[in-house]
Amino acid sequence: MMMQGREGGLSAVMTARALLESSEITNGAKRASLEGSSTRLEACEKNPGQRQTALHNEVFSTLDSSLRLYLWDGVKKLSSNTGRFANATLVRLNEFLSAGYKKGVRPVRDWRQSTTVAIDLMVYAILNVDEKNQVLTTYVWYRQQWIDEFLTWDPEEFDEVKQISIPTANIWVPDILINEFVDVGKSPDIPYVYVGHSGLVRNYKPIQVVTACSLNIYNFPYDVQKCSLTFQSWLHTTKDINITLMRTPEEVMNDKRVFMNQGEWELLHVLSTYNKFSIDNDDFYAEMKFTVVIRRRPLFYTVNLLLPSVFLMVMDIVGFYLPPDSGERVSFKITLLLGYSVFLIIVSDTLPATAIGTPLIGVYFVVCMALLVISLTESVLIVRLVHKQDLQSRVPQWVKHLVLEKATVLLCIRNKKVCSLLSQGTDLPLYKENNMNTAVHCNHHSCEGSRDSGRNLGLSLSTRDTGPPVMDGILREITTIRQFMEKKDESREIAKEWLQVGYVLDVLLFRIYLLTVLAYSITLGTLWSVWQTV
Repeated sequence: MMMQGREGGLSAVMTARALLESSEITNGAKRASLEGSSTRLEACEKNPGQRQTALHNEVFSTLDSSLRLYLWDGVKKLSSNTGRFANATLVRLNEFLSAGYKKGVRPVRDWRQSTTVAIDLMVYAILNVDEKNQVLTTYVWYRQQWIDEFLTWDPEEFDEVKQISIPTANIWVPDILINEFVDVGKSPDIPYVYVGHSGLVRNYKPIQVVTACSLNIYNFPYDVQKCSLTFQSWLHTTKDINITLMRTPEEVMNDKRVFMNQGEWELLHVLSTYNKFSIDNDDFYAEMKFTVVIRRRPLFYTVNLLLPSVFLMVMDIVGFYLPPDSGERVSFKITLLLGYSVFLIIVSDTLPATAIGTPLIGVYFVVCMALLVISLTESVLIVRLVHKQDLQSRVPQWVKHLVLEKATVLLCIRNKKVCSLLSQGTDLPLYKENNMNTAVHCNHHSCEGSRDSGRNLGLSLSTRDTGPPVMDGILREITTIRQFMEKKDESREIAKEWLQVGYVLDVLLFRIYLLTVLAYSITLGTLWSVWQTV
């Protein structure tokens, strides 16, 4: 078995190195012989022409038969690259790195030394935030690198090639996963890694990450979400694989160069934390946690959810300026209530739904609906209170004292103003022409005249035998008519009193309602403003 030319010598050198690095040669004497032969073969490369070939054959003939067979098989494999691959440096380098490589073994010469994997993360896009299922879908650029002590070479021997891309399936790769994974995303397959001449392996790839995240939607649409991506070796402890950051935590936190900033979510920062933990207090595991902090842009929800609700509430407040004794107010408020119900049906699909909580904006809509119902109830009660009926009783004295005296002072309403406004709203011509005192004075004299007429009527009836029968009938009719008019006047006076009470109560309830709406709106506005500036 003879070796021909420089290619055969190089093949023998590479094969000898591969055999020494592998575990196939276990005998100490054979390994020493192979190391000496490898050194002599390297020295032969400095001699030109026929002399080099003769020296190759001389070294080859001194080997043990088994070593000679191993070396000859390797030479034949490496020397078989003829034709278009004869002078391909990358092919020779790839075959040199692949010779005797064991991808199932952690690439360290000293098993006591751990392999340190440096990782890095850059968020490219927020694809989806599923509040109902508590799932976050992101697209990230993931980078990791480590030292493979079995993938080293001298660039001078391979035309100054300092790095090469080789298939990922042919080398050892750390089993680093994301703990929060809940589904396999549609990530592109990157089948290659970069390997440097010093053994540095760089594995860069984009990943679509579908992870579980505890989403708090109480502050919707001014919410800030914090979701973690925890990278950890699923099997190996820190004695075998340790994890570190490729960059400083400050650089990772403020890096937004590749983030697509045109969607619904805005990336605030990415926090990184290194941690060691143990399950059985014996073996410790390393993990690197990246906390992605994102904030929702609320403009769409403010325009389409909050502003229409605010407009409807303002119209409900304006509806209180309709006269309290008119039926138009009730119809107006019923229309508003129906419109708000339709509005809630339309926006129900826009609100996030979860089984563990309700966003504050949902509570806001419910409270607004309740305020509209209270406003409608108040209008119905006021209309019922001021509605004139013949059988209506007089206003109790305690009601007059509380409402017409105390409440008017509290609300800064003057009695003359109340009476003048109410007299304009009644259908009593008598009270439109005269003031309150004149009306009371007239009623006093009319009552005295009624009593006098009653006495005269009784006297005339007692002496009806002295008068003609026609006059008795006329007196009875006149008495009946006068009693009817007195009852009608009395019912009008009672209705006027109730109208005064209804007006004051309407002003009082309106101001209470207005203060409630303002306090509620200011509280929510303050909370949302604080959440927006966090």
